[in-house]
Amino acid sequence: MSIIEFSHEEKEVLSHKLKDYVAKELDHEIGQFESEFLLDFISEHIGPHFYNQGLSDAGSVIAAKFEDINDALYAIEAPVEHSR
Repeated sequence: MSIIEFSHEEKEVLSHKLKDYVAKELDHEIGQFESEFLLDFISEHIGPHFYNQGLSDAGSVIAAKFEDINDALYAIEAPVEHSR
């Protein structure tokens, strides 16, 4: 997995959301600088867990779709006589 990088605009929006969350839920004010460091920490250390879960979920969806395709192919197979 490559490092998750956000555009300047995305980072600004996400940092603002972190600032709001910390203020509302923890009753603590942090600045833009601190919220960007917190976002970097989350991206680096927690982000890979979300990324891996996303890959696992996508793999499950693909496996289910593949099973559906196999079932559809089996349903249209032509019958074959097995005579000796």
